[in-house]
Amino acid sequence: MSESLLFSPITLRGITFRNRIWVAPMAQYSAPKCGVPTDWHLAHLGGMARGGAGLVMTEATAVEPVGRLGNADTGIWNDEQVDAWRRITRFVSDMGATPAIQLAHSGRKGSIRHRGTPLPAEEGGWQVVAPSAIAYEGLPEPHALTRDEIATLVTAYADSARRSIDAGFDVVEIHAAHGYLINEFLSPLGNSRTDEYGGSFENRCRFLLEIVTAVRAALPDATPLLVRISATDWADGGWTLEDTAKLCRLLDGTGVDMMDISSGGMVKHQKITVGPGYQVPFARIAREASSLPVVAVGLITEAVQAEQVLVDGAADVIMMGRQLLREPHWPYRAAVDLRSELRWPAAYSSARYRGSIP
Repeated sequence: MSESLLFSPITLRGITFRNRIWVAPMAQYSAPKCGVPTDWHLAHLGGMARGGAGLVMTEATAVEPVGRLGNADTGIWNDEQVDAWRRITRFVSDMGATPAIQLAHSGRKGSIRHRGTPLPAEEGGWQVVAPSAIAYEGLPEPHALTRDEIATLVTAYADSARRSIDAGFDVVEIHAAHGYLINEFLSPLGNSRTDEYGGSFENRCRFLLEIVTAVRAALPDATPLLVRISATDWADGGWTLEDTAKLCRLLDGTGVDMMDISSGGMVKHQKITVGPGYQVPFARIAREASSLPVVAVGLITEAVQAEQVLVDGAADVIMMGRQLLREPHWPYRAAVDLRSELRWPAAYSSARYRGSIP
């Protein structure tokens, strides 16, 4: 066996991850009881952990009820949710993976059905919020947050971070991508404010920086903190790759331990050029902009491809989404492809060999 980068451990603060194949956050729309995770989440996330991933991250998990995308998304704003998450994090840890949670707020893209249409009040819909009263195409106009409401949301992120630790999560990620609330503050396409939270690059970053400060203070020193951003809006007048490089430098030294680089989601008229590894160049830009390590994600589906991203220095970790939905045990196949070692669960050990064995 040879040691590949993909199957080498990596350490952030007090956590060492067994490999660099990490499960990306993926919405499941399977928590109908007001944000409480269910048996589905235990099977879904637990299966990914059993499948050999180094880190298993939850879907975007709301810090308050109106921060959900729809009425079947998970949350972390009350004790009932904490209790339900505990058995999931315990199983993920028992399988040798690191449980992680993505803290999120949907902003103007919330209160929708699974397929993206508005959720009416009679079905539990709510008034969405945003930095400015600019609607996402096809959705209702949001309420523009006041300064006091912004401060309350910063506190909600910190409270959710504390609950996440109580629930057994070892890593916390702040979701600042894909056109959701924090991304709406960052992008000129979602933010037309004229106060200290709008206008200049520094002002548009203020909300995220306040959240980072509050969440970092709420976490133990040993807990890594990640931030996911959209590296570009893929639309004229929006967030750019140059902005991403500036933001990485701004976050360096704030207590953030890793940047998670995705893209898009701010506007429906975005024009994305999609292909294998299409976001890897964005990860490289972020990695070269500061000293922060970086996650690459986006149509990385083959072991050799993932290994090459790390060998080339474009990223430090690979996140995978749909490929792991299709094949939750992909890491074991990748280990064979890369002639690397990955410990199988004892109950599955016979599957390492072809044919039958006595």
